[in-house]
Amino acid sequence: MTATSDTKKDGGFAENGRLIIHALLIALVIRAFLFQPFNIPSGSMKDTLLIGDYLFVSKYSYGFSRFSLPFSPNLFSGRIFGAEPTRGDVVVFRLPRDTDTDYIKRVIGLPGDKVQMIEGLLHINGVAVKRERLPDVLDDDGSGRKVPVKRWRETLPNGVSYETLDLVDNGFYDNTPVYEVPAGHFFMMGDNRDNSADSRVLSQVGYVPFENLIGKAQIIFFSLEDGVPAWQVWKWPWAVRWNRLFSAVH
Repeated sequence: MTATSDTKKDGGFAENGRLIIHALLIALVIRAFLFQPFNIPSGSMKDTLLIGDYLFVSKYSYGFSRFSLPFSPNLFSGRIFGAEPTRGDVVVFRLPRDTDTDYIKRVIGLPGDKVQMIEGLLHINGVAVKRERLPDVLDDDGSGRKVPVKRWRETLPNGVSYETLDLVDNGFYDNTPVYEVPAGHFFMMGDNRDNSADSRVLSQVGYVPFENLIGKAQIIFFSLEDGVPAWQVWKWPWAVRWNRLFSAVH
């Protein structure tokens, strides 16, 4: 009877081990080829994405590169089943100068485009992008004081529409040279235009190679107030932004 009991125990441990391995493999496949979770650590995409948002990014939207895989092994170059992003997509990508760092921005310029900011107004291929003034929003100025911030609805040539914030007049990158997007690259910008290190900063971000794209931001599945760690579950009833849960990213 003891021998039989031990055998059953050994079989149970083996079965549990197989279940764990299968679960890990399934999770690895989902993360590598379907969806990967990301969280938002900065305000560069406000008000589209807020600090404390957690979202799913579809890995298959643009095909797969080495950056699609965990630890980014250098197994191949370029993309497999590649499909270029649409202008206006919100995209997670690897920073060109530091491929260990993930960024999230909006695709503004496609290969061959000429992009320029003139007095805070976006121009693509010499044409000003349609922009509509919206009511101001109140935002923290960094000292805990709420101040009004200009808000605009911007509509790209393909009809994609989204909101942008304009923290200051005559910001550092409100007037830029013409950026000519190279073949195989994309021009990314944050929606929080005066608080975003993006493709306008050539020395920091610059043009993003197609290979560096990880995926398209699809849905916010969780959101916590800025400064509240996710592990402090006792704060969730008051800190969760319930109205943002399961909202699509546009």
